[in-house]
Order: sequence, then structure tokens, then C-alpha cells
Amino acid sequence: MNAIPALLRDIPEVIETDRLRLRSPHAGDGQAVYDAYEDSETELKRWMAWAHGYSVEAAEMSARRGQINFLTRETLPLLIIRKTDGVYLGGTGLHDIDWSVPRFEIGYWLSTRYTGNGYMTEAVIGLTNFCREQLQARRVTIRCDALNTRSRQVAERAGFALESITARDRRGLLDQQLTDTLTFARTWSD
Repeated sequence: MNAIPALLRDIPEVIETDRLRLRSPHAGDGQAVYDAYEDSETELKRWMAWAHGYSVEAAEMSARRGQINFLTRETLPLLIIRKTDGVYLGGTGLHDIDWSVPRFEIGYWLSTRYTGNGYMTEAVIGLTNFCREQLQARRVTIRCDALNTRSRQVAERAGFALESITARDRRGLLDQQLTDTLTFARTWSD
């Protein structure tokens, strides 16, 4: 089987689900991302290393870097946009990509004000289906801190099975304690 080089893969800049548009980042997206971050700062700092020392400038730089990474297929970052009003809800995307398998890891976060509405589960299911149907994924994973109950529930609702627990894998971001990392996976054979 000849693998298609990453740069030659036609990947749409928008993936749609029933209520959401998952869109690649562009210059100018930083302010919306930062506004959602401010709403969710306490929660994000608990789980995400990038959330420490975050600023409008950092958000804009991340959006511009994300656009480049999307174009080079190094990672595929996506903004979660609600269809009805165009509101930015959070971020998701594919990283730790191995195009030769193909294998992807999904990462995600959601603005605190929009949690509890099923948006993240919908985004993860939509992105997982895209990976399988359009990118011919054989493996998609989600990793999260064992204490991050909401993230774990999203993975489970999206049909991912707990595959492994890496004991004392990383430090909790707020309390500096070693914590376990859960790896959830979906796999498909040829």
C-alpha cells in the first residue's frame, strides 16, 4: 500500500456535525479563543499546560501557528463553532499523527459556559467519524488525566474504550502531584 504524502491529502477546512462546524484556525481567531479561555481559566489550568500565562497575543499566535500546522498536515487543529449563531465554543483537533498507519489522537476543550449541552461529545464523534471515513484511520486515541471526569465521560460517550492506565505519568497542574493518564481508543482493521 502506497501512503499518500501528508501534504497531498485533501482535507477540508470545515467538518460539519448536526449543530457544529469544526473549522481550521485563521489569523484573527485569537480574540474569540481568548474570550472562551477567560471564561474557563480555572478549569483549563487544572488540565492544560498551555493555559498558564495565556494572553490574547498567545491566542492569536496559536491560531496563526495552527493555520500553518493545518496546511502542512503536521497537526489538524480545529475551532468548535456553533452553527446557529457562529459562537466559538472551544477547540479540538488531531495531533500525534502517524500518516503511515493512519493514527490520530483527539484533543479537546470547551468553554465552561457551554458544557453540559453535548457539544463536545458531538464534536468528538464527528471528528472520529471523519478520521475513519475520510482519513482511513485505523486507530484514534484520547488521553486524559485520570481525575478529569468530564473528559473521560466524553471519550466513553463517543464510543472509546479504556485501553490503558499509565500510572503516575504526569504531574497534576494545580497541585503538582503525579497523576495517572488514561488512554481511550477506537480501532478498525482493514
